[in-house]
Amino acid sequence: QVQLVESGGGSVQAGGSLRLSCAASGSTYVNYCMGWFRQAPGKEREGVAAIFGYGSTTYADSVKGRFTISKDNAKNTLYLQMVSLKPEDTAMYYCAATRFFCGSKSPDRYNYWGQGTQVTVSS
Repeated sequence: QVQLVESGGGSVQAGGSLRLSCAASGSTYVNYCMGWFRQAPGKEREGVAAIFGYGSTTYADSVKGRFTISKDNAKNTLYLQMVSLKPEDTAMYYCAATRFFCGSKSPDRYNYWGQGTQVTVSS
């Protein structure tokens, strides 16, 4: 079992920055790979970024160059640094853990999910 708790969301103006955190717990956390997803009202949940166990990363085209996923294994924490935010980045953001599909940005590949943190970007 893996428990995930996101934080760091909020409201910012376009061009602003936020850093999301995802605190993970559970005895098997180290065996999982992590990802960030988002879901806007009326839209499907989409993969934003994912990180492999050894640190390699992958991003959705819409956020490349603006978002950075990272993790601190000592703190059991996953991060998503977001800069140059746009109104279209407005969504609920979730972190998730997958046991077998490291690097995937497909939600159905992930086994455990946090409760989400809201990001709102105004123009």
